[in-house]
Amino acid sequence: MPTFTSILLAVEGTSFDSGAERVGIDLAASCNLPLSAVLPLVNNAVFESLAPEREEQAEAKALAKISRLQEAAKARGVELRGTLRTGEEAFREVVAEATERGADLIVLPRRGKRTYLANLLLGELVHTVTGHTRADVLAVPRGSELWSRGILLATDGLPHSERATELAAVLAVSRDLPLTVLSVAEQHKGHEPDERTAKVRIELALAVVRVAGARATGRVATQGKPHQAILAAARDTGADLIVIGRRALGPVERMLAGSISEEVAGSANSPVLIVQDEAARAA
Repeated sequence: MPTFTSILLAVEGTSFDSGAERVGIDLAASCNLPLSAVLPLVNNAVFESLAPEREEQAEAKALAKISRLQEAAKARGVELRGTLRTGEEAFREVVAEATERGADLIVLPRRGKRTYLANLLLGELVHTVTGHTRADVLAVPRGSELWSRGILLATDGLPHSERATELAAVLAVSRDLPLTVLSVAEQHKGHEPDERTAKVRIELALAVVRVAGARATGRVATQGKPHQAILAAARDTGADLIVIGRRALGPVERMLAGSISEEVAGSANSPVLIVQDEAARAA
């Protein structure tokens, strides 16, 4: 069964960081792990040549932010190792730091609700990091805390859901939380929702999570688009963590469509753990 061995917290230096900071530190404490943190600064050669003092101010502000994070982590008994990275694109610095640290989980702040402005409100960092890293990604809204009520696992029975199922079981057992396994019944035009296939998916997932010792129940959703059904189930069950697998996407899909996992992460009121499939992890 998988578990986290190295956690990277990425922050942007805005008010949206607060939930990710809280969850990242508390998760590291619960896993008895040190915590790495990175704050990426974006290069702007023209701006820096015209106002070099602004660059110095930005760096000083970032260093102060990392210092505050270290103090907050220390109060929870967590050793935090903070780094500033400067580059042309923030997400590349986060992905590079995760690779260098051997991180298998990246904790990221989520900026707001996802709408037609998708990436702007989901947060460019979440969207781009998720699409370019081998690590799993935990997208955390500003007001979130570490999960304590329940976990919702969304599965479609495809290979990218297998790791998500195993990881959801580990997380549920580690905090003794109830786990709800959800499958959305596919509906094709002119036909009733395929509840039978959805129930089979649930039974397969329940067999895995129960072997791990999780207290789990199944639930079939028959209405709404997949991401809407997942969000509704999280509300109904009181789950404060959603776990969902993400299949590897091609460049065009990544740019235009994103994925159901990102749609869920962009609108959920709780943290969403986006679990990479084996293809993405091996890329």
